[in-house]
Amino acid sequence: MNKLQPKSKDKYKVLNWSTYNKSLINRGSLNIWINEEVIGAWTYKGEKKKGGQIIYSDLSIEVSASIKRLYKFGYRQTEGFLKSVFSIMQIDLSVPAYTQMQRRIKSLKIDLGDFRKKDNIDVVVDSTGLKVFGEGEWKVRKHGWSKHRTWRKLHIGINPQTQEIIMEELTENSVTDEDAAIDMLTTTSLNLNSFAGDGAYDKTRMRKELSKQNIKQIIPPQRNAVITKKPDVGMQSRNEAIKRIKEIGRKKWKQEIGYHKRSLAEVAMFRYKTIIGDKISSRKFENEKIEVRIGCKILNKLTALGMPVSIKVS
Repeated sequence: MNKLQPKSKDKYKVLNWSTYNKSLINRGSLNIWINEEVIGAWTYKGEKKKGGQIIYSDLSIEVSASIKRLYKFGYRQTEGFLKSVFSIMQIDLSVPAYTQMQRRIKSLKIDLGDFRKKDNIDVVVDSTGLKVFGEGEWKVRKHGWSKHRTWRKLHIGINPQTQEIIMEELTENSVTDEDAAIDMLTTTSLNLNSFAGDGAYDKTRMRKELSKQNIKQIIPPQRNAVITKKPDVGMQSRNEAIKRIKEIGRKKWKQEIGYHKRSLAEVAMFRYKTIIGDKISSRKFENEKIEVRIGCKILNKLTALGMPVSIKVS
């Protein structure tokens, strides 16, 4: 019996290697995080109230938390790192104590970016698991469980044109992909043109919400899907997809509708786990949400420095 040959991978050529290479170098620069704008807004300049005074601005806490997340420091190490950087750069400013960072991080309002300048944005979505705490594979195999792992689910939506993360939500592991996606759609103020997701989003509630917002649906129906005869506007796009798949086949339908761009969400997830990590260090859920959102903003900053432009060569 002949063994099945592994599927050959497509090869790509990077067209802007010189500029992309420079962007990779710039990702290691501290100037991304500590620049004139940050230094100018380091201290709190808002209204003073009775009692203990706020010394540091939200931006300074956000920058501290970003450095902590990117370099995988603890709070104490982050304080020490910033003090040494300020000393070397001769910046005459104090640094938030690790207790201040830890206390104020949960109240931060993190903006992923200013996407309102763009109109009719396409979004591709995906989800992945992040470990909160637990035991390594070797220990479990050798000695068994002593405490079970706890997981969270990270849901993201990215702009396939820019690969920026434009929406994000961290949920309990029990929350379904469709529920998280609906929450992200109903809370966003962005003008979305299309929504691309895998078969997990092929749900009635999901399609009704997309239809309600007049968003194009790029979601493959399940393989055993049948046309619904109910006069439901939300399912009209699904019925059309089922008919077209019967005519030209599922593979050609995906090519025709542009379903391939959904894989960019998987690439973004891989980038998150490679650069930020697959674990969450916070122990309170409200802090976990901020920690993950900061991780997404870090990726957007790095993405903005430059991304590869490539073409298929084989």
